[in-house]
Formats: sequence, structure tokens, C-alpha cells
Amino acid sequence: MIQKLKIAAKKEVLYYLITLVVLSLIMHIDLLSDPSYRFEVMKEKDNYSHPFLYSFIIYSVFLLIRITIDFIIVIFKRKSN
Repeated sequence: MIQKLKIAAKKEVLYYLITLVVLSLIMHIDLLSDPSYRFEVMKEKDNYSHPFLYSFIIYSVFLLIRITIDFIIVIFKRKSN
């Protein structure tokens, strides 16, 4: 049981990190060409937390959608049996 929980937690962390990277690259395309400049701007403005916050919000929305779809699938499987 604990092993399944660890695997599920690792999978969710991976989903969150993928969301973080994708959103960062979409919002700040200059990370591909000159990442040091983007980090300097973040340091000057002291806004380190906004990428994590935005990613968490989007991740939460996707998580709710996944949970809802899984719930609907379980309901239909019970009706067919």
C-alpha cells in the first residue's frame, strides 16, 4: 500500500515539474536563448514564487479534470457489471 502511494506521489511530482517547465517556456521564451538574463530579472524584481504559483494553479485544474474523468469511468464500469 505504501509503495503504491510513493509511486503515485512521484508521478504527481513529475506531472507538476513538467507543467512548471512547459509553462515557463511558454511564458518566457527567452529562457531558451538566454536563461541568465531571465534569472537576473527575477532576482531584481524578487519574484521567485510566481512560476511555482501559476504552475500549481494549472496543475490543480488538470488534477481536478483527471479525478473527474476517473470517477466517471468508475461509475460506467459499475453500471456495465
